[in-house]
Amino acid sequence: MAQFQVLGSAASPFVRKVLVMVKEAGMTDVMFETVKASPMGGDAHLNAANPSGRIPVLLREGDSPIFDSRVITRFLDQHAQAGLYPESRLWEVLTTEAAADGMIEAVVAMVYEKRFRPETHWYEPWYEGQWAKVERALDYFETQVPSFDQALDMGQIAVGAGLGYLDFRQGQFDWRATRPNLTAFFDRLSARPSFKDTFPVG
Repeated sequence: MAQFQVLGSAASPFVRKVLVMVKEAGMTDVMFETVKASPMGGDAHLNAANPSGRIPVLLREGDSPIFDSRVITRFLDQHAQAGLYPESRLWEVLTTEAAADGMIEAVVAMVYEKRFRPETHWYEPWYEGQWAKVERALDYFETQVPSFDQALDMGQIAVGAGLGYLDFRQGQFDWRATRPNLTAFFDRLSARPSFKDTFPVG
């Protein structure tokens, strides 16, 4: 086994955060293993590594697994000395990452509502409430983009992963129409090899 192994799904934006970070850091000692994650039970290998059954999980040779995505990226950033959590802007970067993760969680909740519940049990006010969270996050990022540092950081990576997942799973929503700053930012990010190589599938 490589020194590190990421358990996850190529469709997951939380996994994508980690994989983009690995590529941006130039790490060659991290392998990726696809596992089946599901709120209905999932994969025994995954559940043994993370009792919540959530992805991603980082397996470390000779040491205990760590999770979730924010813990993994902090660990790998420190290990590789990648500088994606710069000390001079640490709290801003962490706040941006937390806001992006919150948006992702709302999109995932929307997906699960329609995927795992019978149509007769869909609760539209709850679904609309999740979309309202997404829109607030998008508006927040629209105002924050001009203050983003030119050097890539983990907050920006998380925003990019979230926007990519929004397009991937909820493409019917045109979030770009009134958010030119965010649109231009996402276009620049999407052109990076690390984002091209981790385009969500599944």
